[in-house]
Amino acid sequence: MTLNPPKTQRKVTMRDVARAANVSQSTVSRILSPASSKSKVPISEETKGKVLEVVKELGYQPNQYARSLRGQKNHVIGMLIADISNPFYHPMVRAVQDVASQYHYSVIIANSDHLHEKEMLFCETLLRRPVDGAVMIPYHLTDDDLQNLKARTGMAISAVGNHVQHPEVDVVYADDTKASYEAVHWLIKHRGHERIGMICASHKFPVIMRRYGAFQKAMADAGLSVPPEYVVEGDWSVESGRRAITSLLALPKPPTAVFAASDTIAIGALAAAEEMNYRVPEDIAIIGFDDIPAASWVRPQLSTVAQYPGEMGTLLAKALFERIRGEYNGPSRRFEVPCRFFERASA
Repeated sequence: MTLNPPKTQRKVTMRDVARAANVSQSTVSRILSPASSKSKVPISEETKGKVLEVVKELGYQPNQYARSLRGQKNHVIGMLIADISNPFYHPMVRAVQDVASQYHYSVIIANSDHLHEKEMLFCETLLRRPVDGAVMIPYHLTDDDLQNLKARTGMAISAVGNHVQHPEVDVVYADDTKASYEAVHWLIKHRGHERIGMICASHKFPVIMRRYGAFQKAMADAGLSVPPEYVVEGDWSVESGRRAITSLLALPKPPTAVFAASDTIAIGALAAAEEMNYRVPEDIAIIGFDDIPAASWVRPQLSTVAQYPGEMGTLLAKALFERIRGEYNGPSRRFEVPCRFFERASA
C-alpha cells in the first residue's frame, strides 16, 4: 500500500489515518491505545495491520498532549544526557530531580551514549509520552531538530551548550572556550611548557571543537606550533586516555604536557603514564577538564578545569518550570556558569 501524506504542512491527525484506512476513528484509537479501550468487540488482524501500515506511511504521531484536559499538566518531564556512567552528569541529574520534586514532577531519564540515533529516538519518545517539558544535553541535535520537536508538541525545552541557538529554548553553558585557553596558557606561562599535546573525543562534537580551538589559539598566541601527531582523538573514556598517552609518549620527541578534554580521559592518561614509569608531572604534566570527584582522589591529584554541573542543572530545571508554569513565555535566555582552574599535583 502506498499512501501520500496530506500536501499541506498541517499535522497528520487520527481522522486522516481513519480516512486512509477506511475505518472509524474509534477503531484507530482502539488499535493504537488498546489498554485504554473498554470495547470488547474484537478487531481483525487484517484491520490492525492495515491501520498500522497507514500510520507508518503518513507518519502519524499520537498526540498525548491533546488527550490531556485543557490546562491539565502531566507532571512528568524528560531528561536527555550523554552518558549516565560519567560522574560529571550525576550532580546535574540530581539537581534537575530536586527542582522537579519541588513541583511534584517525575523525571524520565534517557542515555544517548553520544549517539545521534539515540538522541533522535528520545525525541520520538517525547512525541508519544505525555510529558510537559524536557531538559536536553544534545551532542548532535540541531536547532532544526529542536524546532521540529517544539512544533509537534509545544513543550518547554531547556538545553546545555553554547552551540544551541533556538530562539525559544533556554540555554545553560559553561564558558569552556575561555577556560580551556587559560589552562593551556597556564602550562606555557607558569610551567614553561612548549611541547603541549591534546587528547580529546571526536571533533564532530561542538564542545570538543570549542576546547580544541582554544587550545590551538593559546599555543599560537605564545608563538608555539602543534605538530599534528600531538593531537590524539578518541572518545570520552578512561581507556581512550590510556591509549592516547601511550601513543604520545612513544613519539621520537613526545610532548612534555597534555591538555585532556575531560577528567575521565586525563585519569586514563595519568594511570598509563605512571605504568610506563613516567613521572607526573616531572616527565609529563597532565591537565583535565570537569573536576569530577575522582580528580582529587587520584594520585597525583589531577589539575583540572572545574565545571559546576549541579548549578547548571538547577538553572536548567528552574528555567524549564518557569515556562511550564507560564511564568515566562519570552525569547531564549542564556545562562553562563563560570569555570575555575584548580592547580593540583599533576601539572
